[in-house]
Amino acid sequence: MNPVITAWTAVSPYGIDRESFVDGLRGGRAAAVSDGAVHRTALVPGFDARELLGRKGTRSMDRLIGLAVWAVGRLTADRPAERGDRSGLVLGTMGSLQSTMDFSRSSFTEAKPYFVDAARMPNSIMNSAAGQCAIWHSLTGPNVTLAGGRPAGLSALACALRLLRAGRASNVLVGAVEEYSDTRSWIESHSVADSVGGVLGEGCVVLRVEPAGEHPALAEVLAVRSRVALTGDLEGTLTSCVDDALAAAGVSADDVAIEFWSGVPGRADPVADLIGDTGAATAMFHVAGVLATGEPGDVAVVGSADRDGAVVCAVLRLGGPR
Repeated sequence: MNPVITAWTAVSPYGIDRESFVDGLRGGRAAAVSDGAVHRTALVPGFDARELLGRKGTRSMDRLIGLAVWAVGRLTADRPAERGDRSGLVLGTMGSLQSTMDFSRSSFTEAKPYFVDAARMPNSIMNSAAGQCAIWHSLTGPNVTLAGGRPAGLSALACALRLLRAGRASNVLVGAVEEYSDTRSWIESHSVADSVGGVLGEGCVVLRVEPAGEHPALAEVLAVRSRVALTGDLEGTLTSCVDDALAAAGVSADDVAIEFWSGVPGRADPVADLIGDTGAATAMFHVAGVLATGEPGDVAVVGSADRDGAVVCAVLRLGGPR
């Protein structure tokens, strides 16, 4: 049988827990927006890593790592006995652009002989968030970071399925995280101007994925497929990707009850309209949207495309295997 999703959590511009996200999304309520460096911003309200996680080990923690560590902790707290080398973690993220830029800038502006603060160097590495999550929560199994733009969360889900099917882990925490920062806003404003509504959001979504039958299932992962639009035909590539995923899942287009799309011209993005462009966490927020709004038995398609042509599609069935 296919692997299943047995638990999930979200840290979003609605709040620091899953219930806040569910209430906001179901109510169609737009998250609070404030002015940022260039864009308007939808921030996680009241998020402070030191207040939530404690002072020990958080002095040099950046916002992106804090979001990820907090979210992963919500799931590991439910089943602490299952930590260890059989619990994996796959995280979709580009890392903290702010930390990377700050560290790079200090190498030119700070005093000799060392120029940089060595304690902040790890934050500038893309896989730092996944590594910190593993350290904080004793996850000594496979630890993977994937960078893939908006579809990164779906790519992480595909990686988690491979780890389970290869017997590398008994369960995998799979998610995606993005932070707002002035640096991210500046970079977005100097690249393709496609941020949804001019609002940049942030947050983290984490799922627990494991073999069917061991714990009650919230959804069955029927298939995940990916493509690259090499010729620029994004719509055609997406259609091919969806068709392949539906065929692999053994369902038809007529069976699909829920659709979530991101980065696809001409297709609405209902989650981003409410909480802003959440970057690398976009597709995983859509999976959370399916879990928050779907009914048992519903078949859902989540499709995501990035500006570089990467396309990933997942097919889920709510309520688990039949």
